[in-house]
Amino acid sequence: MGDAVTNQPAGRGRPASPTDRLAEDVAEVVRSEVRALRGQLLDAARPAGLGFALLAAAGGCLVLGAGAASATVLRMLEAFLPRRLAAAGLTSGYLAAAVVLGRVGLNQLRAAGGSSARLADEVRDAVSATAAQVVPAGSAAARDALGR
Repeated sequence: MGDAVTNQPAGRGRPASPTDRLAEDVAEVVRSEVRALRGQLLDAARPAGLGFALLAAAGGCLVLGAGAASATVLRMLEAFLPRRLAAAGLTSGYLAAAVVLGRVGLNQLRAAGGSSARLADEVRDAVSATAAQVVPAGSAAARDALGR
């Protein structure tokens, strides 16, 4: 069967109508562009991937360093206070710092406005809901521990 517009026979694998040929040509151009874009993204992602891996390793080292510093502070406090009181004091200090830093951060997000303010409100609501569950359980555990 031939092509009615050009009076050429339809080739093997070649659509017969101009619309089909146009669709095939456009699809091939899109495939070519996607392949080129994929190559560019991979080339750009390789250094970024290494950067992210290095940042993750730095974060792990930071956590380990903070843990070591915490253990050192705890040992120093234990020199002056009983072990349980030193641990409780250090824990409450960390919690107080977390609360203060969290509030300052949420205030900064709220001040930024827009989607940042909505995010701050969602985080505040989630933290409040979690605290409403954790605080009573922690208080009960502390009472049980002190009651022994």
